[in-house]
Amino acid sequence: MESTLLGQLPKETWYGSDLYNWDGFWYRAHHLSAAMAARSSFQANDSDVFLASSMKTGTTWLKAIIPTTMNPDVRITNDDDGDPLLKHHPNELMPSLEVQLFVANPNPDLSGMPSPRLFRTHVPFPMLPESVKNSACKIVYITREPKDTFVSSWHFMNSVIADRGIDPWPMDEAFECFCKGIHAFGPFHDHVLGYWKESLNRPEKIHFMRYENMKKDPRGELQRLACFLGQPFEKEEEVDNVLRRCSLERLKNLELNRHGVDPSIGIGYKHYLRRGIVGDWKNYFADEMEQKLDRITAMKFEGSGLGFGC
Repeated sequence: MESTLLGQLPKETWYGSDLYNWDGFWYRAHHLSAAMAARSSFQANDSDVFLASSMKTGTTWLKAIIPTTMNPDVRITNDDDGDPLLKHHPNELMPSLEVQLFVANPNPDLSGMPSPRLFRTHVPFPMLPESVKNSACKIVYITREPKDTFVSSWHFMNSVIADRGIDPWPMDEAFECFCKGIHAFGPFHDHVLGYWKESLNRPEKIHFMRYENMKKDPRGELQRLACFLGQPFEKEEEVDNVLRRCSLERLKNLELNRHGVDPSIGIGYKHYLRRGIVGDWKNYFADEMEQKLDRITAMKFEGSGLGFGC
């Protein structure tokens, strides 16, 4: 994106980086350029599958679950020899449009990707390429309780900037920005609402998931996801295999994820998987923080039929 255009956009600082506001959402400059390039030139296939989310809402878990569910050779066996997760971080199995594919090249050659192609994105629904919105490709959206989302994002971003020698951002300052909607691909609530409303209108197009439900009933949620993807399980053992392979504990302890680094963005894979528990915010929030974010959530989601009971 040309610096002259960036100079005309509202700008804020977030974890030591500049964010720019485009059509009501905040982006880093290179993410915005890549997202706009993707919107201009990406052509979706009807068989494509997209994982969409705001940051730190359970995305990494789903980046492992979806490719494993879509791989019949892997899900029918307990043998780990052919498991792609042993040699590939979930980021590789579901590459991002705006963080990986369209950053270096505004019109990358994706013809070599096997079908069905699996992608992920953090962009809000209005920023999706029109071909993604209008084709028969499927979108899985995962979200999470806002307070847990904030805490997970705070830990993740501070870990990332610590690797670069930058001091951690105090929680109170980061929290105020989150409440104002100033964070990468935010505001969080607007991001969620965009996909939520579209999922109500087109449930065959967008499968809306909650992280808390995945933790509470992983078997049921996985079976519903598989049906949505057109890959229903024929045997209970297949469900067990996918859940075992993609368990957060297994992913966290795989050698690649403990010591590897994402070559496209230079972030250690270990930062993507921390605790993964529901209600971790209770270990960090003062009462006034809880009340403030709950008020914002109630106000933003009023009348939408969407809420969080955690």
